[in-house]
Amino acid sequence: MNKTAQSERKHIAFVGRRNVGKSSLVNRFIGQDLVIVSETPGTTTDPVKKAMELLPFGPVVLIDTAGIDDVGELGQKRISKTVQIISEADFAVLVLESQTNLSIEERNLIDHFRKLELAFTVVINKSELGINYELIEDLKKLGLNFFNVSCADNSGIDKFKEKISGLIPSEEELPLVGDLVKPHDIIVLVVPIDLGAPKGRLIMPQVQTIRESLDVDTIVMVVKDKELRAALSKLNEKPKLVITDSQAIMRVNADVPEDISLTTFSILMARYKGDLKEYVKGLTRVEELKNGDKVLIAEACSHHAQEDDIGKVKIPRWLRLHTKKDLDITIRNGNDYPENLSEYKLIVHCGGCLLTRRSMQQRIKQAKLMDVPIVNYGVLISYMHGAVPRALQPFEEAISEWNLVNDTL
Repeated sequence: MNKTAQSERKHIAFVGRRNVGKSSLVNRFIGQDLVIVSETPGTTTDPVKKAMELLPFGPVVLIDTAGIDDVGELGQKRISKTVQIISEADFAVLVLESQTNLSIEERNLIDHFRKLELAFTVVINKSELGINYELIEDLKKLGLNFFNVSCADNSGIDKFKEKISGLIPSEEELPLVGDLVKPHDIIVLVVPIDLGAPKGRLIMPQVQTIRESLDVDTIVMVVKDKELRAALSKLNEKPKLVITDSQAIMRVNADVPEDISLTTFSILMARYKGDLKEYVKGLTRVEELKNGDKVLIAEACSHHAQEDDIGKVKIPRWLRLHTKKDLDITIRNGNDYPENLSEYKLIVHCGGCLLTRRSMQQRIKQAKLMDVPIVNYGVLISYMHGAVPRALQPFEEAISEWNLVNDTL
């Protein structure tokens, strides 16, 4: 509970051409030889990640990437992976070599950062060999600040580490549940233990909700769905809020009195990392689906599918039963959307608990650019099982959007 998950850390991507010293800089930054370093260009193939505490900023993940000028068919795949990492990062460090000019690839990267509205800085490595002043002038013309460092003699590294904390954008910390309750409120968390539950562990949204609830001094009761009714009967005071797993929403909805607020962990995550209003808006497309329409189920993580897996089995089944349509459903694991995203009539996205908020926002933005409506698992499951609008009641912005959507439906 005390360890910050990677998805909750700011991700810093070190990018640049091959052999400019990205891996050496990462090693100097963390103070250990994490990444293999060689004079041979292209030593780094797959992204290498390292979680650390960057003081005084806080928890971050450093990512060393393959060179953006890699060659060959395999090299193009490495470049694609680097571009993907950039789109998911919160901050980028563009590493240049001191005696070279600004290359086409590097100029394109700078343009790409600006297009993504991604904060970044420039580091000129190998300064012990002397500085090419044409490079300096080009950076100044582009309005870029930069750091001179040498991984060979460690000069400039400490100053770079000291200054970078002030360059990483810090967002207002979004609450998961803290704004819905106040100190000494009772909240009940319904945590089913079934085949899909990791043995001996709770899933991340459940752990985060428990921790944040304790941080705001609420009284937290955690029960399994079968014990919920008994737990409620033993309370002398009604709970302020009941939060359940999406798959138990039907049973829990029936057991929780109407005057007690109810929502799901997945809907909490929809607001925390995604766009709850956009997901509610996406519900309009569910009722418009026709035979043969393509629906994308997007899971950000890859895992071994259980016998009755939520994304691969249950949601496709429920969606076909609800719409009574013969839908063409594609299931995609990992961080990449299909290239033909515009062909889909609806995206059903997982909660994104393993994604950073920026990465989840980028995926929503991609869907909007392609004019493809998007919902997340929790919102859709609650809707298909008759728990909407009730499960949205704790969120004013979601209810306002639902009232607009309901007129359409």
